[in-house]
Amino acid sequence: MSYDVMSVYTLTMGDEEGATTVSVHTSADDAWRALDREVRARCGLRPRPRRVVDPEAATRLADAWRAGDVETRFWQICPHQLPLMVPATAGPVVPVRH
Repeated sequence: MSYDVMSVYTLTMGDEEGATTVSVHTSADDAWRALDREVRARCGLRPRPRRVVDPEAATRLADAWRAGDVETRFWQICPHQLPLMVPATAGPVVPVRH
């Protein structure tokens, strides 16, 4: 078996009003998009139209949300590198002779 490395991103958010949510994303863009979507949902804002994600705008929005109650609100996007075992399923075909 060989090893491959996969990058994933976790988004962690919480406040005193509900349980902490943790989501896993396959790309940084997906994680920033999820942060924007989650903050908008918690603030009662309408969803952002589909377009390219701006991590700086999502950070400003999330920081403004957190500033409303610094003692209990938090958010974090964290990158991870996961080693995965990849089985060697494809090998050379050897014809059988009868």
